[in-house]
Amino acid sequence: MTKLLSVVIAAMFAAVSLNAIAIAADTPKADDQKMEKKAKTEKKAKAKKSMSKDKMDKMDKMDKMDKNDAAKK
Repeated sequence: MTKLLSVVIAAMFAAVSLNAIAIAADTPKADDQKMEKKAKTEKKAKAKKSMSKDKMDKMDKMDKMDKNDAAKK
């Protein structure tokens, strides 16, 4: 009975450890994606400030079309 209990505890420890490692390995990728997205939005914001109103409308339409295309995929 004690051997069975030891095996169960060892299996639980292994599962928790592997789960923690998997989460830790995935976190930098998510942070990098957030930083890239933030940089792109800041770049677009700076570009929009310098453009005329007509060009901004065209950019907004293109952004919406890009989002729709990405949603379809």
